[in-house]
Amino acid sequence: MGEIKRLCSSSSSYSLKLVWLVVPLIVVPGFMGLLGPKNSNWGLRSPVTIPAPSSSSSSSSSSGVGVLLGANSSSSVSSDQEGSEAHLDETDWRSRLVGGGTGNVHRQEDVIPDHESVKLDGSPGSPPPFAVEAIEIETTIEKIGETLNTTIIGPHIVPSMNESDILSMKAITKRKPSHLHYIEAGLGKARAVIKEARVNGNQTEDPDYVPGGPMYWNANAFHRSYLEMEKQFKVFVYEEGEPPVFHNGPCKSIYAMEGNFIYHMEISQFRTKDPEKAHVFFLPLSITSIVRFVYDRKSHDHWGPMKQTVKDYVHLVARKYQYWNRSLGADHFMLACHDWGPELSSAVPDLYKNSIRALCNANTSEGFNPAKDVSFPEILLPDGSTNHLLGGPSPSRRPILAFFAGGVHGPIRPVLLEHWENKDVDIQVHKYLPKGVSYYGMIRKSRYCICPSGYEVASPRMVEALYMGCVPVIIKDHYVAPFSDVLNWKSFSVEVAVKDIPNLKTILMGISQRQYIRLQRRGKQVRRHFEVNLRPKRFDVFHMILHSIWLRRLNVRVNDVDKS
Repeated sequence: MGEIKRLCSSSSSYSLKLVWLVVPLIVVPGFMGLLGPKNSNWGLRSPVTIPAPSSSSSSSSSSGVGVLLGANSSSSVSSDQEGSEAHLDETDWRSRLVGGGTGNVHRQEDVIPDHESVKLDGSPGSPPPFAVEAIEIETTIEKIGETLNTTIIGPHIVPSMNESDILSMKAITKRKPSHLHYIEAGLGKARAVIKEARVNGNQTEDPDYVPGGPMYWNANAFHRSYLEMEKQFKVFVYEEGEPPVFHNGPCKSIYAMEGNFIYHMEISQFRTKDPEKAHVFFLPLSITSIVRFVYDRKSHDHWGPMKQTVKDYVHLVARKYQYWNRSLGADHFMLACHDWGPELSSAVPDLYKNSIRALCNANTSEGFNPAKDVSFPEILLPDGSTNHLLGGPSPSRRPILAFFAGGVHGPIRPVLLEHWENKDVDIQVHKYLPKGVSYYGMIRKSRYCICPSGYEVASPRMVEALYMGCVPVIIKDHYVAPFSDVLNWKSFSVEVAVKDIPNLKTILMGISQRQYIRLQRRGKQVRRHFEVNLRPKRFDVFHMILHSIWLRRLNVRVNDVDKS
């Protein structure tokens, strides 16, 4: 406990390429399947059909179903229908997948076969996850000086093989399976059992918690996936870098989740010191600390030094280890709660396009890709813990219909205050609370807590509402809610479009008492997934972040680097 307090209070790594062999001689067909590419190949699978790039020769689409990677809802109001539709403008995140490449990305129909692939979607009629179709990116990495240059290549033909080539191929067939081979085999088995649980249910007992109810897209699949994560998931944390920018972060501010996650990851049972056993690799940098210690307000180049810090760190681990180059970062992840996290990640194109970015600021209009990125909650911890934040009175002891208090910034809050500030006793909207009035006290007196975007989409209000038994009213554009790959937010919150702010009272009054009690009760049930514990507990926010990263890794297949 003392170690946690200390950290929270401190300022705080002839070659074979993928080829199509056209050989006039008789060659054993099995060689084709055994020749592993040196190139890094990664693929994400989904039921969504994505048009082929303009110069691609393939026009077919995959029919496989992928592991659930997010479910965001269009603005609407919670109702008794448990499996209501959820949508996102797909054009935005689909277009980012290939990074604008033309002819350099082609379909790989068998990256994750149909019989292996799974999804964690909900009951019949619930929306499918945000995922992307299986693709393969063929790359070679050339290290030139202090930079990494990526050369995109296409398949080419080798006209013939001489005797030495044939002997080399025979040697490959006798090669022992690598650690990565076993890792990928284990992930394949995990996909199979998760799919089985989705279809036939999960028969495993759990002494701590068994997910159930409409708050989950598919509770059985989630539970099985979580248990598989506990069984095999391993994270390698790069040890390079020094505090306060690396291996440290805030634990008491609005960005407290950065420091909390970094610290708990460093001592977690999921951490491995052997990178050969790792499923994913964590870049332990704190965006909040970079802003605090590197950002120079007086400089004309605000972004330059901060982006260079991120770039230098990625280049450091890419030069020292083989793992970044092996996958172009697709099995690496970073975590940022600061609003500038998405922008600073763009300092390294492969970090932005390929890596798993766990972000509080999960804004699809700013490059958040729910197919590979993770949305996690922004949580304000005034004293570094959830002391005095959990719990609230029953619905019958909440006299206020709806409540909001906060600064007027961003495009949505001015509209909210224009229509409701000091206008209605039932809709308590304030720029500043009157002297002596408790903010948390007002949440505990309210049935609904209004959670509008500010400058950015992330806000601690959603979690504060769930902590204290107030139903969140989400007014945000382009936002992917935390853990929406597993949680059906429509079952325990209300979503209101910006254009419907003038009708806010009518909308909330239109929700029956029975439905309100359901929303409130379900919110209390899912609260465990947002709780911060000094020593992480199963299914809490730390483990939910890890589970979201685990799900993304399930949808990525990394091939070995051929060292011959």
